[in-house]
Amino acid sequence: MTALPRALGSSGTGGAPTATDRLLSVLAAFDHEHPALSLTDISRRAGLSLTTAHRLVGALTEWGALERDEAGVYHVGLRLWEIAALAPRGLALRQIALPYLEDLYEATHENVQLAVRDGSDVVYIEWLSGRSAVGVHIRVGARWPLHATGVGLALLAHGDPGFREAYYAGELASFTPHTITDPARLRRVLAEVRRTGVAVSDRQITEDALSVAAPVRTADGSVAAAVSIVVPYTDAQVPVLVPAVRVAARGISRALGWRPERA
Repeated sequence: MTALPRALGSSGTGGAPTATDRLLSVLAAFDHEHPALSLTDISRRAGLSLTTAHRLVGALTEWGALERDEAGVYHVGLRLWEIAALAPRGLALRQIALPYLEDLYEATHENVQLAVRDGSDVVYIEWLSGRSAVGVHIRVGARWPLHATGVGLALLAHGDPGFREAYYAGELASFTPHTITDPARLRRVLAEVRRTGVAVSDRQITEDALSVAAPVRTADGSVAAAVSIVVPYTDAQVPVLVPAVRVAARGISRALGWRPERA
């Protein structure tokens, strides 16, 4: 799922785009479907003149945010990876969680995922998959609407109530006939997630997959991430999967300093 970069000048000021807006629009031109772009492509996707795009791309390339290959095509540079690695909800969280994700994978040999919330989306920061695991439309860095995935439901259920109310009022995108698109049904589902401590997403993204997810808490008890397992719908044994996912989520939470006895 990919959206074109946000329109320039739409940052809330209502005025002309600033130099920062233009610079960020160049970076936003890249996504998973467009990891390599020519200067013309960047200009078009960023909504910039070719002259402006050339100037900004040159500055970003010199700094290391972009790299230019022998064919003259641009890619995201390693300098951005260095900066992104400092994000506490990114590489640092992934490193803490990885041993527990690997244990969950070894116990099931199914898709195992770790995700965080970014606005109205869930963003995947780790994904382990086996050769025989069900195919999923997920990769590290991919994002999907919160209501359509197990990890998203877990994060939405335990998030700020005001944010949930705003989310109910928005458009609930549909991907299969099973995707939750009714706000009233979503309310009921999230209430059940809070009651049971786990979220089940049944064929919401693809009609052959089911996911079970649980929240990951930090030392203060707030939910910072969610871990899930994705299995073929035809073979799904939810009662068996729930304890395994809970154990992984609790292990990561404890590693982050959460103590359930203090809750």
